[in-house]
Amino acid sequence: MDIRPLGIDGAWEVTPRLHGDPRGMFTEWYRFDHLAQAVGHPLNLAQANISVSARGVVRGVHFADVPPGQAKYLTCSRGALLDVVVDLRVGSPTFGRWESVLLDDVERKALYISEGLGHGFCARSEDATLVYMCSAVYAPEREHAVHPLDARLAIDWQTDEPVLSARDAEAPSLEEAARTGLLPQYTICKDFTDSLGLVGT
Repeated sequence: MDIRPLGIDGAWEVTPRLHGDPRGMFTEWYRFDHLAQAVGHPLNLAQANISVSARGVVRGVHFADVPPGQAKYLTCSRGALLDVVVDLRVGSPTFGRWESVLLDDVERKALYISEGLGHGFCARSEDATLVYMCSAVYAPEREHAVHPLDARLAIDWQTDEPVLSARDAEAPSLEEAARTGLLPQYTICKDFTDSLGLVGT
């Protein structure tokens, strides 16, 4: 597999090698050792989720308090979706920047997002299934959101009629979240992820 860092520190695009013949296809969409070598520390898996969305549904931008945060390793097992990573870490050189990767059931790409980064996606097919593994279990008291249609972020979700949950529609803007101290700090996130590299050494 090819693991390529994105322009936001802490995010990587993973392109697996597909092996196919008339019987079907096989691929390794996740390799513990390859990912650890690329990102500098192991991904400790605590929870795995499946999210199914109709076309035009936008979920996010979600993030968790650091520490412990919640790193994510994501792929689309059915259909297609635009997966978006947002740098919400106050003090980061790319604060407020976003990047997107198309995840689908053709190329079978994956995306790794480290602790402190925001995540969201938009379903591009009638039935899009996102499968993702997390480094920490879901804890509602540590989970937060920034409004996905915030003009400051100006994310191109590639849909004319985004469908949002009530939670996401009521989420604060990036400016509001920063002003109230809701967003993670870049230095704290970096110190935390750096400490993960010491595991097993």
